[in-house]
Amino acid sequence: MAKAAWAIITLSALVSLGTIESAAAQGRVLANPPKLGVQQGVAPKVTLQALPAAPRMTTKKSLDLNIVYTPHTIYNPGTGRSDNVSLRSYTGAGVDPNAPYVAPTIEVNPGDTVDITLHNNLPADPSCTDAHANPDIPHCFNGTNLHSHGLWVSPAGNSDNVLLSINPGVSFQYEYNIPPDHPAGTFWYHSHRHGSTALQVSSGMAGALIVRGDRLPTPSEHGDIDTLLKNRDGSPLTERILVLQQIQYACLDAAGNIKVQTDSQGNIIAWVCDPGDVGGIETYDDANGNGFGPGTWNQSGRYTSINGLVLPTFNATAGAIERWRLVHGGVRDTIALQFFKLKPQAPSIDRLTAFAADSFIGDNCIGDPIPYQLIASDGLTMATARQVTIDTLQPGYRSDALVVFPEAGSYCVVNAAIAAPASVSRTAVPRRLLGTVTVAPGTPVTDIRGYVTDALVAAAQNAMPANVRDTVVADLRNGLRLSSFTPHADISDAEVKGHQFLTFYIDVTAQPTTFEVSSDPFDKPFAPKPYDPNRVDRVLTLGSADEWQLQSRFVSHPYHIHVNPFQVVKILDPNGKDVSAPGAVDDAGGSPDPQYPGLKGVWKDTLWVKSLVFSPDNPYPKGVYTIVIRTRYERWIGEYVLHCHILDHEDQGMMQNVRIDIPDGQGGTTHRH
Repeated sequence: MAKAAWAIITLSALVSLGTIESAAAQGRVLANPPKLGVQQGVAPKVTLQALPAAPRMTTKKSLDLNIVYTPHTIYNPGTGRSDNVSLRSYTGAGVDPNAPYVAPTIEVNPGDTVDITLHNNLPADPSCTDAHANPDIPHCFNGTNLHSHGLWVSPAGNSDNVLLSINPGVSFQYEYNIPPDHPAGTFWYHSHRHGSTALQVSSGMAGALIVRGDRLPTPSEHGDIDTLLKNRDGSPLTERILVLQQIQYACLDAAGNIKVQTDSQGNIIAWVCDPGDVGGIETYDDANGNGFGPGTWNQSGRYTSINGLVLPTFNATAGAIERWRLVHGGVRDTIALQFFKLKPQAPSIDRLTAFAADSFIGDNCIGDPIPYQLIASDGLTMATARQVTIDTLQPGYRSDALVVFPEAGSYCVVNAAIAAPASVSRTAVPRRLLGTVTVAPGTPVTDIRGYVTDALVAAAQNAMPANVRDTVVADLRNGLRLSSFTPHADISDAEVKGHQFLTFYIDVTAQPTTFEVSSDPFDKPFAPKPYDPNRVDRVLTLGSADEWQLQSRFVSHPYHIHVNPFQVVKILDPNGKDVSAPGAVDDAGGSPDPQYPGLKGVWKDTLWVKSLVFSPDNPYPKGVYTIVIRTRYERWIGEYVLHCHILDHEDQGMMQNVRIDIPDGQGGTTHRH
């Protein structure tokens, strides 16, 4: 959108001075998503390695998810009313009928067996069964499957197998055998049927998946961070499970095009639904190029929802340490989380267009941003808690943060301004509002980092076994180190046996545009290919470790690989400077980007591969970042995928098939005998 268009939209024209119900009156007070109903049985499990906790019987959990069209409403702050929508969604025991477009939370423990039966009750869709000449043209919008994003489980058979299509009228039972040594952490689940992934996830078919752990550290084994995150009285910290989504519904005119509102210069400033319309998500593009794609989320004027609610209110208490489990379960937005004090007597946000939010934040969200502590990335506990005032979440990311509001009052939850190279939209995006926090009087806090440190030291002194207590306490006092709770050992130089290369690319000269991935070394001829479901692009060896180098030669993309997480070794900007170390400055794009500094040594399963190349005539390697990561291939064999987690890119071909085979004893692998 042109800058001039932003300037003509005034806050006074967009914030209603009339009678608008408050968020509380409208039922937009935030709560955690409900848990999916479970039928429990007891099943013994073989322990695959010595755990610090005593052996215990683990649970078999049986879950059902029905997939249907669900009619409901989504609040639209731009109009001050709720829009009628009908969207594909998961339903099941425990789904909140007032927030149906976020899936219920699944909770498991290491060692559990989890059966999840999908019942696809959507209408028939011939594109799921007819021969499809080009698998990378979005199709089969009513076919589905299930991906347990970040879980370390088998990709084969009826486990985390995203190469299946569960067509309309079909039920299928997934079974996840979660290892007893699986890390505790924040994961999520969503549909992953190639051709319809973006459309279904953007409808709200996503939910949190929490692995809870009770293993205390020992002198020889690391424990679960859950055992440390306690209040001084031993009770667990208040926990918020927050699924952030971009539900990009649209209402269509008689010609099948998205209804839009424009300013005096013809710029689209919002997608609109008139009274009597029913919004939906049924297409990737209309005739005018609206739908999924660069800039369309910002153009739509929609708000990122949290647990299915738009602009919710959080209730908190000053000085209470909270664990925020943040899940970016959306498709088309970069979220950069910040907290600010909200000025007393600020205008109501209950009628505030997304385009006016930047002005509202500038006028009413005051002071310095409130610092908070990051303790885990993509569900995996970090070696040291990092204090930040902004955390960037790209699609697929998760962050666990310890949040403290230092005094009573109201606070803004803000999605900070994003520069073009850091943004899924490929353009600079102004600030957006995510919600507000009402903080009751409690314990005033002046030094948040010191306050959290003291609280965790007290928790460690109460909860940790005597033979590790001094070590844990010393680590906490030495910069909030969490080295007794990290789930994976570093991958050393000596452990690396092979090298992999990956390059993302979009060929905008092709008709239609192709979304591609290359496996070629960077110094070899460049031959990217769109996804072919019948081709295995990489064969990897069980029990080995590889170093990977990642690049993008046309705009930026979040890289995600299934099954095995990876460790960040370094991130080199276009000038060869490592910008991943704590305190580094990544300013190759012209302004500092906070998302890479501090990632060195961190374990993840999804990572932004940044590129400053925004046009075909910008020659490689100008503007290209090089990401260096390492990963182990442990326990699981079979075929799975890696892909860009801008899910409409994945649906259109930015994906590869990967297979892990058993070594053959002669330096190769054996796939069949």
